Order: sequence, then structure tokens, then C-alpha cells
Amino acid sequence: MRIANFNLYKASPSEVGTDRWQDRVTAIRELAPDILTVQEILVDEVPDPQDWDRAAAEVVRRLAADCGLVCEVPRRGTAGVAAAASFRRPWYTAVLWNPAVAAPVPNGFLAYGAPDFWHGLATVRLDVGVAEPFLVASYHGDPFRPDFRANEALRLKGLLRRTGGAKVGLVAGDFNSISAATGPGGGFYDVEPYTGQDHDDLEYQCVPETIGSTNLADRRPTRALLRNGFTVDAAAYLGARWRPTVGYWADGDGDPDPWGERRIDLFLATRPVAPALVRYGVHLSPAGATASDHRLVHVDIDPAGIART
Repeated sequence: MRIANFNLYKASPSEVGTDRWQDRVTAIRELAPDILTVQEILVDEVPDPQDWDRAAAEVVRRLAADCGLVCEVPRRGTAGVAAAASFRRPWYTAVLWNPAVAAPVPNGFLAYGAPDFWHGLATVRLDVGVAEPFLVASYHGDPFRPDFRANEALRLKGLLRRTGGAKVGLVAGDFNSISAATGPGGGFYDVEPYTGQDHDDLEYQCVPETIGSTNLADRRPTRALLRNGFTVDAAAYLGARWRPTVGYWADGDGDPDPWGERRIDLFLATRPVAPALVRYGVHLSPAGATASDHRLVHVDIDPAGIART
């Protein structure tokens, strides 16, 4: 079972059908995921906030149709897309899936917004043929406030925990921060990326007392989730070759990026799912490189390896 994550870079209603839209679809189809989590569906071009949910749903439905996936979940007696946004913010996250592999369980969709998350969090429980539904969360971390990201992580942990352990599940998304996972040698899997930098945005990513000297990355969000193996960072857990997921666009292609190459798009699998992880990869293709300022990433899971709880 392949799960992919893609920060779509401001996918808006007016971009549907454009060259960039087609590049996104091509990159996703190249990976052929069974479950896809996405972030940055942006509908602020729609003037009335009352229409944002409708506009976002249309974008998600079109993405699902173009990629051979589905996104509809039953809720309140009708069907809606598995997408979420924070209160009065036009940035949406969503979950899509292959109906031949996964199916939403009754009452299995939940959307979370403010005050818990700066961006909306979309969660779906899917039947993937194992004893317990598989909880998938599409997450987009607060871009500006390390303290808020740390609190978002604790809220994520609350959604993933059960008395005495962790649910069967996985959080995928743009964490907007560097992982605290360790590598085979015992040091961080992601080496310090901000050493030697000196610009106005360091406060958004670094431990405050280190700014201007060592510029240490603030790793609190993932540290809380990774503690005692509650979750594992799939890339580090599998010992995959390190590759950046952002920082490859030159200024002028998108928003100016003072950070350089980093890995901030992550898969955190809960303790029962860790034994089922098979491989992790960062998708490199011409379509993916022009589709977004974030690389498309994926993890493969053998459902038979999910630990019974």
C-alpha cells in the first residue's frame, strides 16, 4: 500500500486545467498512490468566504478524478469531500484514496481547525483490510510560530493516542519544521540546516537563544511525537537516503526561500504501523519539479505487518 504526500503550492480554482495543474496530476500518477494526502488548496480568489468550502471541494474532486482516486466521505446523511480548513482561512488540507484498496469507515472523517491548528487538519479512518481502521491525517504546520507548532504536535498526539498506546495510523504533511529523528549513527537524521545563515526569518525556525550564533533548528514538534517510539519518522526509521523536500526552486519561481534545502515533508507512523513500513522515497521527476515548491514524497506499507493492538 503506497501513501504519498504533496504540498500542492497554492492550488487554486483558477489553476485547474493549467500546465501547473497537469504537472501536479502527472507527478501523482507517476507514483500511483493508494492514499494521497495534500496541503495548500488555496481558495482566497473566491471573494465570499461562505463559498470557500464549495470551491475547495470542487478542486479536491477534480484532483481526485484526474488522478484516478476518490475523496467522498459520508457525513450528516450526505456525501462530502475529506477536506478541512481552519476558521476563516482559505487554506485546505485533504485526503484521497484508491477505492480498490481503501474505503472510509462510517463516521470516520473528522476535520479540525482553530484554535488547534493554524491550517485545517483532515483525518479519515480507512478500511485497508486489517483488523483496525487505519487513521490517516493530512497536516500542515504553522509556518510562523514554533510555539504553536509544538502545541499542534501535542494535539496531533492526542488524536493518535489511546489508553496505554497508539492507534493504527499515520500523519503525513508539511510540518514546516525539521525532524528530531535520529539516524544510524545516533545524531540527527536531518543535520542542522541553518548554520551560517543570517536573515530576518530565523525566528520562525530556530531555538530563540541560538539565533545569530549556532541557529539550532527548533525540533520540539516531532520530538514530542517521536518520544519512546510513539511514532517513527519513516525516512529515518528505514535508513533511507537523505533527500531534501524543499529548497530547490530559485527565487522568482515562487515565494522567496531563505532557508535552502531542507526536509520538512514527513511521514510519522504510529507504533503499531512502524513494523509495516517497507520503503520511503522522494519523487524526482520533471513534472514534480515544476508542479510545486515541495517534492512529492511517499512511503510503502505492508498492511500484513501492522501490529495487532
